[in-house]
Amino acid sequence: MDGPSPPQPPLPAPFTHTHPAPTLLTQGAEALLYCTYFLTPSHPCALKYRPSKPYRNPILDKRLTRHRILSEARTLVKCRREGVSVPGVLALDAEGDGVSGGWMMMEWVEGKTVREVLVAGAKRRKEGRDDEDGWEEGVTALMGKIGRAVGRMHEVGVVHGDLTTSNIMLGPLAAPQQNGVTTNGEHMEQVGEGLGGEIVLIDFGLAGQSLQDEDKAVDLYVLERAFGSTHPEAEEGFQEVLKVYEESYKGAKVVLKRLEDVRMRGRKRSLLG
Repeated sequence: MDGPSPPQPPLPAPFTHTHPAPTLLTQGAEALLYCTYFLTPSHPCALKYRPSKPYRNPILDKRLTRHRILSEARTLVKCRREGVSVPGVLALDAEGDGVSGGWMMMEWVEGKTVREVLVAGAKRRKEGRDDEDGWEEGVTALMGKIGRAVGRMHEVGVVHGDLTTSNIMLGPLAAPQQNGVTTNGEHMEQVGEGLGGEIVLIDFGLAGQSLQDEDKAVDLYVLERAFGSTHPEAEEGFQEVLKVYEESYKGAKVVLKRLEDVRMRGRKRSLLG
C-alpha cells in the first residue's frame, strides 16, 4: 500500500492566491510542473517551479536556481527563434524571494507525449488493430517528424540532454482552413488518426548550447535507449528517425558516425555492469 504523498513546498508569492489554484502535474528532483493560467482563465500555461533546497548553502542554492532557470529560458527562446517547435516562454522570476525559489511560465502544449502514443500503439497491435486507419503508416510518419525536429534542434546548436519519448509531445491535428476560416474538419487527414499533429520538444531543464558532435550523438543514444527499453515494439521504427535526421541536418553524417562510438561504449558499460 502506498504511503502518504510527501508534502509539497509552498508556491511562490504570485501563485499563492491564484484562482483556480495551480494543479500539480509532475514532481522531479529539481522542479515541480503545474498547470495554471496566464492572465486569464482562458489562457492555460505550464508553470515550472524550482523550490529552494534547504540542504544546500543558501547562496549556492540561489545561484544554481537562477542559472538553471535563465539557461532553460534562453535555450527555449533560441529554439523558438530558429524554428524549433518548443513551448514559448511567457514570464519568469529567476531570483525568487530568497525563500521560495524561482519559476518560469511557458505556453501550454495540447496533445499527448510520444510515449503515450506508442503505448497506445502497442495496445492496438496486441489487439490486432494495428492496421486500422493506416496506424502503422502514421507511426512511420511520426518517426520521421521526430527525426526532423531533432535534426533542426541540433542544427541550431542545441542539445536536449534528456531526449526521451516522454519529452516529445504530439499536438492535435489542426483543422484545415479555407480563406483563413477554419472548416468543420471533414477533409482532415485520415491516415493514422491521432498521429497527424505537430511535434513539440519539451522539458529543456538539462539542455544546453553545443556544437560538439559527441553531445548530439549522446542525445540520439538516449532517445534510442528510450525506444529500446520502453517501446521495444517500435524499436525498428527508430531507424526512420535516424533516416530523416540525416536527410534534414547537414552535419548528421558525422553525428551518426559518432553515435556508433557512443553505442559501443554503452555496450561495454552494460557488459561490465
